Amino acid sequence: MRLDRYVSQAAGVSRAAVRALLRRGAVSVDGRVVKAADLQVPAGSRVELEGQPLALPGPRYFMLHKPAGVVCSTSDGEHATVLSLLAEPRRELLHPVGRLDIDTTGLVLLTDDGAWSHGITSPRRHRDKVYRATLAEPLAADAAARLAAGLLLKGEEKPTLPAQLDILSPTEARITLHEGRYHQVKRMFAALGNRVIALHREAIGAVVLDPSLAPGQYRALRADEVAALR
Repeated sequence: MRLDRYVSQAAGVSRAAVRALLRRGAVSVDGRVVKAADLQVPAGSRVELEGQPLALPGPRYFMLHKPAGVVCSTSDGEHATVLSLLAEPRRELLHPVGRLDIDTTGLVLLTDDGAWSHGITSPRRHRDKVYRATLAEPLAADAAARLAAGLLLKGEEKPTLPAQLDILSPTEARITLHEGRYHQVKRMFAALGNRVIALHREAIGAVVLDPSLAPGQYRALRADEVAALR
């Protein structure tokens, strides 16, 4: 990691402030004053700011109940982002784990742990994702069987992996996917001749959206939840 990024994260100050500190010789690495912002800090090095040792904060993990109208992005010129809902220091270092459409609500995970994030989103992991869908038309009688058999979506060459459908009412269902293709839930129901009018993600793997969280609220993940997705 670059020295300026290390100090910024460890001290909770901006990169501009770090550059000023470096210029006046306030930062040392293993007892040697360093002014080069691009120095790569070796693992195990002792970094000090004005004689006080610095340590990087541990990785952070959150679940958010995403409301409609918010985008799963770190920045957006037109819409509120999931990061804008967090009252956390250095929130700009966090990122959403995967994405939900702007009109889709429900569980979003956020972290600054890139390896953990990749382990969840990697297509090879086939991580379960559970959604509740409200549909424009009553479900066809063969909907569950067709989803379990896999569907060939428009513009794709391979059928979807088998998906589980639990019918909650004629126009509402819970669907469990084991992959994450572009707009997959909406496209699967479109392939069945139906249309999704509301979509809500309830779970990723063993982590279920906390029912106490109102739309826009979030909380830190428990250690067992982090471990369940590692």
